[in-house]
Amino acid sequence: MLWVLFLLVAWGAAIVSCTRLCLAAVAAAQPMEPDPAADGKGLSLYEAAFLSGGPRRVGELALVTMCRERRLLLAHTGWVTVVDPEGRDELERSVITAIGPEGQALVRPVRAAFATAAPVRALGDRLVAAGLAVPASARTNVAVAVRQVRAACALVLAMAVAALLLVPPAAGRGPVASWFMLPLLLTVSCLLIARVEAHPYSRWASPAGQRLLGRIDVPPRRTVAQRSGGGPDGGADDADVLTALAVHGTVALSDRALRAALKTHWGH
Repeated sequence: MLWVLFLLVAWGAAIVSCTRLCLAAVAAAQPMEPDPAADGKGLSLYEAAFLSGGPRRVGELALVTMCRERRLLLAHTGWVTVVDPEGRDELERSVITAIGPEGQALVRPVRAAFATAAPVRALGDRLVAAGLAVPASARTNVAVAVRQVRAACALVLAMAVAALLLVPPAAGRGPVASWFMLPLLLTVSCLLIARVEAHPYSRWASPAGQRLLGRIDVPPRRTVAQRSGGGPDGGADDADVLTALAVHGTVALSDRALRAALKTHWGH
């Protein structure tokens, strides 16, 4: 009956990890009280970018904005080059700082440095304080809980194998294996439910932030491509292109070279 100890370990890991995942999911789904002033006004492009895709989307927007104004050069090979070293706001200055004093760098390290820059963190903090963005703790708690359930699932399998090795074949291993199927089904079902329930929702925007994102008038991608002509110059239509980028990401860009530079080297 030594296998019962392995069963208790498996059940304990499954129950504790699944309970933590449920609590984290419930806490993340709690509605946040938005700031009435913030809920009544529109979002800036950088705010919309953060709520849609976090610091990575903000970086994409800053790079593309400066590139379309010919203050940066973005190559399809993944290199970014500074043309005008004077940023017009804190976020643009953070991009230039992330590129470095040589004025040229790969997009990947620029992305990593920009995502942790103080202006980007301040932007996120303002949106969280206004009730428009999900706090970082709520975003990470669910991810950590999911990893714990995965570890518990692996532990259940390991305990099952160890228990079956202790049971003599003559005694029959079927009943022992069936006992371990229950905690295994519990952990697997929790992972499947978490995948189905968490996947469709924004990782960054709260319900109030999602409502504001829904109010943004974004032109269809085909319309944006026709207006921009697929090149770096958009003239008066830059606003449509940048709005589509902020909300939908790099798929909204009609410039293939620009889209390749961001997609390939930004992990999309």
